[in-house]
Amino acid sequence: MPGIQLTTGGRIRLGALGAVLALAAAPALADVLDIQPVAPNVWALVGPMQQRDAENLGNNATFGVVETADGVVLIDPGGSWAGAAMIDAAIDKITDAPVTHVIDTGGQDHRWLGNGYWQAQGATVIASEAAVADHKNRGSMQMTALANFLGDRLAGTVPAYADVRFEENHTLEVGGLSFEITHAGQAHTPGDSFVWLPARDVMFTGDIVYIDRILGVGPQSNVKSWISVFEAMAAHDPAHLVPGHGPATTLDQARADTYDYLTNLRSRIGTLLEEGGDIMAAPEIDQSAFSYLAQFDSLAGRNAQATFEQMEWE
Repeated sequence: MPGIQLTTGGRIRLGALGAVLALAAAPALADVLDIQPVAPNVWALVGPMQQRDAENLGNNATFGVVETADGVVLIDPGGSWAGAAMIDAAIDKITDAPVTHVIDTGGQDHRWLGNGYWQAQGATVIASEAAVADHKNRGSMQMTALANFLGDRLAGTVPAYADVRFEENHTLEVGGLSFEITHAGQAHTPGDSFVWLPARDVMFTGDIVYIDRILGVGPQSNVKSWISVFEAMAAHDPAHLVPGHGPATTLDQARADTYDYLTNLRSRIGTLLEEGGDIMAAPEIDQSAFSYLAQFDSLAGRNAQATFEQMEWE
């Protein structure tokens, strides 16, 4: 992109456009991304729970940072060019090492639309083939929605796809650490992957796990498969878990906030179908055990209807 140069250390130097975007991102950094230590040389960058807006620059999610002997591996690139610059500024508070690899864990905008920023620095982006297909399928719609949320702060954001793609499994070796990336099936989006870092006993889940916030079931989701994907992730029994939304946590909390919610959803909708109920009754199923989760009132009914639509054709 014009106006961008790399320093000898591999960090980005921004020209006129980049400087404007960086200035836009910097004031929001302290309020938007909470830097949370997780394990030695591993951090979570925890974004807000609310909707995308011009302050969070599409970074209403959680991202992972791992410093290795040969550079930084970033789990998810940010929701826009300016959002990626915000993440870069957060990483600068942790280390001077360059970002050498970015792993896209899924198909939501904050899981891939910052790719171009990091590729401009020479980073290699990795994603499942299913995720890249989803990026190409929904990218135009996501850009249109982000234009409404971010306005002028979407400037510079251009869909950019992964350099390295895999079907089900990929192992990235960097600086003496192994990152085991697995696409076990469709969850929140068709191409969701989890990233296992065995040397640190840390699991990065992307949108397979939501903590403290109700998850979202949409037309791009599959609740039945999502449960199986969660089980495949949980089989690693991680000591530390960095979710797609919310703070780093434990596997037990992930089960409570995500797995138990999904299994309750399918169980209640299954009963409704057996009783001959229709989709208009779906929002009335009992989800009260999860009312403590943020955005419950706005998403619970919609989740029930989306799940009904999936299950009536099984």
